Amino acid sequence: MNSKQRAYLRNLSSTIQPVYQIGKGSITPELTKGLDEALEARELIKIHVLKNCFDDPKELANTLAERTNSQVVHVIGKMIVLYRKSKSNPKIILKE
Repeated sequence: MNSKQRAYLRNLSSTIQPVYQIGKGSITPELTKGLDEALEARELIKIHVLKNCFDDPKELANTLAERTNSQVVHVIGKMIVLYRKSKSNPKIILKE
C-alpha cells in the first residue's frame, strides 16, 4: 500500500465508528475471528483499545494485521484502523 492509498483510507476511516473494542483480555481467538469476518464484510474497520488494556496499540495493530492478513492503515492514540480487500464483495477501490 502506498502513501496515497493510505491517505485515502485514513480519510474514509474518519467517518466510521469503531466496530470492536479491546479490553483487559487483549487479543483472543474469538476477537481475531470476529475481526476477520468484519474485514470481509466491511474492508475498513476501526478498533478502540480501552484504558484497561495495557498492551501497546501499535503492537496490537501489527499482531491483528498479521493474524487477519490485513494491513494497518494507521494507529492514533488508542484507535486502530485495519484494511483488507474483500474476496467476495470488494467495495473500496484503491488507485495504483
